Amino acid sequence: MLKVWGRRSSFNVQKVLWLIGELDLPHQHIPAGGDFGGLDDPGFRALNPHGLVPVLQDGETAVWESHAILRYLAATYGAARFWPADAAARAPIDGWMDWSQTTLQPAFLSGVFWGWYRTPEALRDLPAIARALERTHRCLARVEARLAEGAFMTGEGMTGQGLSLADIPIGSCLYRYFELEIARPSMPCLEAWYARLRERPAYREHVMVPFGELKGRLDF
Repeated sequence: MLKVWGRRSSFNVQKVLWLIGELDLPHQHIPAGGDFGGLDDPGFRALNPHGLVPVLQDGETAVWESHAILRYLAATYGAARFWPADAAARAPIDGWMDWSQTTLQPAFLSGVFWGWYRTPEALRDLPAIARALERTHRCLARVEARLAEGAFMTGEGMTGQGLSLADIPIGSCLYRYFELEIARPSMPCLEAWYARLRERPAYREHVMVPFGELKGRLDF
């Protein structure tokens, strides 16, 4: 059985659990990090020398870094649906996944979510948060344009089944984005995509997780 280390309110852990849910894979979730601790335990460091979650253990194989885990799961258990053999077919998936990690997540999760929600009010840098929110909306405008061409980030999905691996890192941001008390421009395609994601049981279970424990906590 797969084992996943991390706390359910962790964005990066949610990405992994969402895909596991989509693949309907039996797994054991082991709370770690935050108030659960355990990241400096020798046993955990043997799995991930960096001492961070998520970590996936599949038999004798340990995989760390959320996108490496997503690719491992897709290649091992979801090839027909999530990981096509053709490199050209995989390229747009990889592109959107990496773009999410290098561009969208720094703007929204680091700049807005950390800067505003996770930072105590007295310490917030409001001009920096405003700039981050502007960058976030520029990023999401690109997603909006992409979704205008199809129901999911790779059109109708690599095999016509809809969701692909490209949707997971970006789509995982949306619950927090739409739950925060921030100004949001109208993006009909993005909003419709979010509505479609909310209909998926795995998304509701693993991504739509209350995050109130994180408010004003920089050390969690």
